Amino acid sequence: MEQLNLLSGQSPEELSLNQEVFRDFLRQATRRLLCQVMAEEVFMLCGPKYSPAASSDYQRAGSAPGFVRIEGREEPVKKPRVRKKDADGKTHESQLLTYQQAQSPDVLEAQLLSALKVGSSSRDAAEGASLSGQRGTSKSEVSRLWEKAGCKFIDELRSRDLSCHNWVVLMLDGIHLGRDLCAVVALGINDDGKKQILDFEIGASENDTVSTELLNRLYSRGFCGSGGGRFFCTLDGSKPLRKAVLKLYPGALVQRCLVHKCRNIKRYLSKKHWGRVDSFFDELRKSGSLKEAKNVANRLRSFLSTHSLKAMESLDEAGDDLLTFWRVGAPHELKGTLLSTNAIENSFLNVRRKLGRVTRWRSETDQPDRWLAYALITAEKGFRRIRGFEALRKLEGMLEKYPASSKTL
Repeated sequence: MEQLNLLSGQSPEELSLNQEVFRDFLRQATRRLLCQVMAEEVFMLCGPKYSPAASSDYQRAGSAPGFVRIEGREEPVKKPRVRKKDADGKTHESQLLTYQQAQSPDVLEAQLLSALKVGSSSRDAAEGASLSGQRGTSKSEVSRLWEKAGCKFIDELRSRDLSCHNWVVLMLDGIHLGRDLCAVVALGINDDGKKQILDFEIGASENDTVSTELLNRLYSRGFCGSGGGRFFCTLDGSKPLRKAVLKLYPGALVQRCLVHKCRNIKRYLSKKHWGRVDSFFDELRKSGSLKEAKNVANRLRSFLSTHSLKAMESLDEAGDDLLTFWRVGAPHELKGTLLSTNAIENSFLNVRRKLGRVTRWRSETDQPDRWLAYALITAEKGFRRIRGFEALRKLEGMLEKYPASSKTL
C-alpha cells in the first residue's frame, strides 16, 4: 500500500491518455450531479412531483433543452422549468438559480465540485455564488443538497448485485486519505474482461476490522469466483486483507503485487541499488515458466542477502504468493494485469492527486465515504476491457483444475 504515490512504468503518452479519459468522464459525472441538484431545488420550491405544496408560489412546468458550462464547454442538459405566481394571480417563468450559476464562467457547480474533490466545505464554496436568502439555495441548503447527492453515489455503488457476473479476478488495494484514515478498495474483473468497482471500506488502517467488513459485504452481495468458486486475487501485501480473503474464500489463489513488493524492498536499500532491484523484477515479469521465475527470485534473494537483511526478509515475507501467477500457469497475456494492482491505481491517478490536497477529513461523519464513492464511480466510467481479456476463459479453466491441497491456498 502506498500513500498517494504516482505509479512508475507508464509512458507520458499513457499518462496523458489516462488523464484525458478521466477528465472526459468527470465532466459527464459533473453534469449528472448538477442535474440532481437542480431537481432537488425544484423539489424545495414546488414540493413533491405529484403532491405539490399548496402554500408554495411555485409550480412545475416541464422541462426544456438547455446547457451547463463545464471546464469551459457547453454540455447539453434538460433544464427543469418552474413558474411563479404573481400578485395578480398570473404566473411567469422563474429560472433556477443553480441553472443560472451553471451557465456562467464562475459556475456554482464548478465551485461545489471543486469542494467535493479537494476537500473544502461546500458551504465555503457557495460563498461567491450570491445565493444567500433565496429559498432552496441558501448556503446551508446547498450544502444539504450536495450531501444528499453524494449519499446517492454510496447507495448506487453498494446496491449492485454482484452475483450476476462470472468473476475471475479480485483486486484489493489500500489508499491513505489522510492521517489515521485509510480506504481499502475492491475491484473485480469478470470473464469478459470488464472491470468494476465492487466496494470500499474506510478505517484507520488496513486492519482486521476494515478488511473483514469489506469482504463480508462482498460475500453477502453475491461475489463469488467463477472457477468452481475460485478466483485469482491480487493484493497489495496487507496481511489482514489476505486473512479476510482466505477466511471467506478458501479457494482463492493469492498473488502479491510486484509493484508494491519492489517498492517495499527498495525502502531498505541505498538508492544506488534500486536500479538493480528494478531489473530483477523486470526479469521476473518476463519469466516464461515457474522454473525461470524461481531462478530469478533466488538470484534476487542472493543479491539482497549481501546488502540488507531487512530487504531480504521483506522478499521472504511474500512467500509463495510472489510466484502464484506462474504456479497456476496463468496465460502470459494477462501478466500486465494480474501481477500488480495497477488496474485499480491507474484509473485513480487524478483522484489520488486531488485527495492528497484534502486538509480536513471529517471521519466522524460519512463525508469521506461520499467523496470517495463519487470519485470511484466517476473513474469507473472510463474503464475499458483489460488487455488480453480473451485469455481469461483459459485462466478460468486453470483455476478449476488447480489442486485444492496446494500450499498457495
